[in-house]
This record gives sequence, structure tokens and C-alpha cells, in this order.
Amino acid sequence: MAAFRNPLLLLLLAAGLAVAGAGCRGRETGRVIKLAHGLDVTHSVHRGMVRLGELLAAKSGGRLRVEVYANGQLGSERECLELVQLGGLGMTKVSSSVLEGFAPEFKVFGLPYLFRDAAHRQAVFDGPIGREILAAPERKFLRGVCYYDAGSRSFYTKRPVRGPADLRGLKIRVQESPMAFALIRAFGASATPIAFGELYTALQQGVVDGAENNPPSFHLARHYEVCRFYTLNEHTSVPDVLVVGTDLWNRLTAEERRWLQEAAEESAVYQRGLWAESEAASLAAVQSAGVEVIRPDRAAFYTAAAALRDSVRDDPVIGPLARRIGEVRP
Repeated sequence: MAAFRNPLLLLLLAAGLAVAGAGCRGRETGRVIKLAHGLDVTHSVHRGMVRLGELLAAKSGGRLRVEVYANGQLGSERECLELVQLGGLGMTKVSSSVLEGFAPEFKVFGLPYLFRDAAHRQAVFDGPIGREILAAPERKFLRGVCYYDAGSRSFYTKRPVRGPADLRGLKIRVQESPMAFALIRAFGASATPIAFGELYTALQQGVVDGAENNPPSFHLARHYEVCRFYTLNEHTSVPDVLVVGTDLWNRLTAEERRWLQEAAEESAVYQRGLWAESEAASLAAVQSAGVEVIRPDRAAFYTAAAALRDSVRDDPVIGPLARRIGEVRP
């Protein structure tokens, strides 16, 4: 387990959440599960997690409830994962890229142009391969519960990027993901890891020249105020993952686990419906704000990333997973 980056916050949270959990077990109102993430409260994924709480309360008759802490209130994605590992936090939502350091199976989602289309992507997430990958981090005291749709990631920059060659020499923010680092290098840019909550300032101050993310994140984080070019090359489709700690999971009864799993899966379906609307609305909003949305030749980006795809063919974990994903038919 990685060292927690904010030991004071860890002590305060572990103590505070442990007391809250103990107190709730003795009340008629039931047990409260704390769920933290770094997104804005208007984001479709946040709304999906709020729906999770509503569904879980209904299914359990109020015996299990969820409190959602948004906007990175309890730390970065990696810090929240570490708190979940330690039992100081019940659940969190993270990008699958951050889970690469906890289970190498998640690296497969960082491969460029892994999915043929949205239907292929969803079939993988909902099928046996998706469930297999969700279970992979249990050896690190984490259990994936469901995937939330995060669409496809594209580049946004301070100067126009119309092809891979335009990325050469740029400093691009990435998540703490080996696959993201490799991808940015494949395009000739310099990968710079920065926490999402710190990215606006980093862009503003010139620490990085751009970043890559989906349209709602680009819009809701207001990064379009600094980066006036959005290149829809859609190089990866990295899902968001709802994670529960095995410490909490193992203390739930079989019935409580079923309630939680069902509520999570139903909330994911609900969130998917919101996602398509939010993607279109976000693109329209940034264009109205003066951002130039560039629709490049994706084939050029596909070709530029070919060496990265080839390099993992013999990887004992990623190679077989990528081949099986390619065989999935919706």
C-alpha cells in the first residue's frame, strides 16, 4: 500500500469516520456509508452516486444509507483509495487509470482505441471481462462495484492540435497512470502528473500546456477558460469505477451486499442516460464560450499510437485481456 500523502488528514478522517460508523450502528436510522470523489456536484457521475444512495436506502428500508462527499473534500483520488484500503472511508469513485497501481488489469483500459464504439465498450463493462477486472484489486483490499460511463478522452490545449505532430514538445497533464504516461510519450509530448483539483491553476500558470479528458470534465472544471482548443481525437475510453473497501464489504451481510450491488448497477444505468446528454451539452457550452472544437483525422492518432498497442501484446496480463476485449460483440 502506498504511503498516504496527508497524514494529518488521515488521522482526522479515520477517527471521525470510525466514530460516525460506530454511532450509526446503534441507531434505528441504520449504517451510513461515506463515499468520496473529486467531481463537481453537477457531474452525471456524482448524480449517479446520489441515485445509488436513494436506491440503497429504499432497498434496505433505511438500514444502509450513503453520504456523498464531492469536489475532493476528503482528498485526491489516490488519497481516497488509500483511505478505503485502511478502512477510514467506505467507498470512493476513481478513474480506472488510478487503479492501475493497485491492479495491473486496469491498464488495459488505457490502451488507445481499444473499443470500436460505445456499444462495444458497454458490452465489455457489463460482461464477464468487466466483472473480472472489477474483482482484481481485492488483493489490495479494494473491490470494484460498477463502472460509470466517462465517455472518451481527448486533448485540450492552449494552441491548436490538428494532428499528432502538433503535440510534440507540449507538456500534457496526465493521471498517475503508467499507460497514460506511455500514451503521451507515443504522441511525442511530455507527460506531467497533476491532481485534477490542481489542474486549473497549473494550466493558468503554464506548468502544463494542456490536458486530456472528456467533454463534461473539460467544461465543469472550467478548463476551457484557459485552454481554447479541444481536439476530439478520442484516444481512450477510461471508465470511472465505484470502489468499496473489503473492510466494509466483509462486514456486510449477504443481503446487504446484494442491496449494495444491485443499487450500484442500477445507478450506473441511470448515469449512462445522463452521460449522453451531458456530453452534448458540454460541447455546446464550450463552443459558445469561444473554444474551437477540432475534429481531426483520428486515423493519424491511431497510427501514432500503434507502437504502444504492439508493445503490450506479449504482456501476460494486458495482452490476453486486450485480445479477449477485441473479440467481444455487443
